[in-house]
Amino acid sequence: MKYFRSSILVTLIGLVIAYYLGGFYALYITALLAILEISLSFDNAVVNAKILETMEPKWQQRFITYGIPIAVFGMRFLFPIIIVAVASGMGVLETFNIAVENPSQYQETLQSVEKLIYAFGGSFLLMVFFDFLFDEDREAKWIKILEESKTLEKASSVNNIELILSISIGIILVYLTKDYGVALAYFGGILLHSLIASLDDLFSTDGVRSGIMGLLYLEVLDASFSFDGVIGAFALSSNIFIIMIGLGVGAMFVRSLTIYFVEMKTLTEFRYLEHGANYAILALSLVMFYKIFGHINEMLVGTIGITFIGLAVWHSIRDNNIEKN
Repeated sequence: MKYFRSSILVTLIGLVIAYYLGGFYALYITALLAILEISLSFDNAVVNAKILETMEPKWQQRFITYGIPIAVFGMRFLFPIIIVAVASGMGVLETFNIAVENPSQYQETLQSVEKLIYAFGGSFLLMVFFDFLFDEDREAKWIKILEESKTLEKASSVNNIELILSISIGIILVYLTKDYGVALAYFGGILLHSLIASLDDLFSTDGVRSGIMGLLYLEVLDASFSFDGVIGAFALSSNIFIIMIGLGVGAMFVRSLTIYFVEMKTLTEFRYLEHGANYAILALSLVMFYKIFGHINEMLVGTIGITFIGLAVWHSIRDNNIEKN
């Protein structure tokens, strides 16, 4: 329970503010947004925990101290405003005023650049999945038909296989969209992931991840997960403050889950939990690419992720019991 005290406190404060802004209807929308955020980002908590385990304790604490306000206020409030400002050519203050005074115009502007957002977030998450898939040091195998295949083994030995595949997919995506902006966004996501990974390798020592690069990686990863929720939230409310409160509450619980997973060694107990989270990340990445061309309900996306997580937990428990007997 101690891991969720701050999340519960933030939830209560958020609900009071939501009620003040719009009464019981705003409370209901805030609750729905929180559920949406948790369902979309549960796998984010698992991956965050895996990364935090490789960081020094002081940086784990900094992730809690600085990461929470960045996640709640930065990624769910300021970041979408900055994206709209850059994409539309307006100033940040002008965009903020539009968001407050004319939410429908802000929503239209945000949706006008959603293809770029999906291309960037999708490519970054795709690289995260490829890092997992082609990790030759990973011992536990879940979907054995894939993870123990000779094809994957040979592919994993190819230098820069992640970049080769992601660039190939990007070329196909650009050919289908014929959109210059999508191309820049997609390859920008790959570039950022590669840059962070390279700097992390440079500054890491004795298997301990660089603190500042690890924190940066976690925040970009969090942003990639939040894109879907921020855009989808406008289907429920046009009030950016209600959206921030609802998604912020969800983000707080995701952070609490991350710390819980790290301190309780959950990834060790549930050996396939990391696998389930990464396959959920692949699904979210593919959904983002699809959303460049069409629409998928956000709750369906969250259900896919939770299904992968649930199956991974069930298989972990089953195999643990088999070994005990």
